[in-house]
Amino acid sequence: MIIYEQILMVGRAHYYEGHTIDKVTFPIRVFKLLGVDTIVLTNAAGGLNPEYTVGDIVLLNDHIFLAGLAGLHPLRGPNIDEFGPRFPPLSDAYDLELRRHVHKAWKALIPPGGRKLHEGVYAFVGGPSYETRAECRLLRQIGADVVGMSTVPEIVAARHCGLRVLALSLVTNTAVLSPVPRGDDCQLRGKNTRELEVILQEGKANHEEVLEASRSAAIDMQKIVIQFIMDGFEGS
Repeated sequence: MIIYEQILMVGRAHYYEGHTIDKVTFPIRVFKLLGVDTIVLTNAAGGLNPEYTVGDIVLLNDHIFLAGLAGLHPLRGPNIDEFGPRFPPLSDAYDLELRRHVHKAWKALIPPGGRKLHEGVYAFVGGPSYETRAECRLLRQIGADVVGMSTVPEIVAARHCGLRVLALSLVTNTAVLSPVPRGDDCQLRGKNTRELEVILQEGKANHEEVLEASRSAAIDMQKIVIQFIMDGFEGS
């Protein structure tokens, strides 16, 4: 009989909460020492891809780590050789075999016409403020499909440790990509302060709406992860 180590982590430490990047990724190395060889990460994210709608699930196949490129990196400093190499590659960060198992589980559980599953690229931002319209356009133009404030540092640490990675994002809000209206726009003539405020508020991210979308999709997300595990994600 084969016995697998399984650990369930409730919540995570976020960089925007004031934790150091080392603390954010600390659990990953603990998992490695405990014998875990695969991690499944989930998060809530804003949809940048116009084809995504609130409630869709995105199976991550790549990421953009602007903070890491600028030096805020979980592997910065002396390398711990016991965990992994000094310069680990990340081109294979998102395990293809695991993603294939998720697609199989999705087809078995979610009826046609139901919640949608995509594959896409996740952009990490520090938070805690939501992104501006210009920032959303920038991230979309450089290839991001969803944006969020977690997950990527853990994935970098996991791959450094040699762990297999699966990550799923729930689209809880859609980003506003249109530019902010100009103050001299002729279409604004005659509008009062309240009407101008309504125009500016259109599509603004709302934390309560994010939480509600997360609750409504949690059951489907749980079903997929459970089915994925039961299918034996260790290989086909």
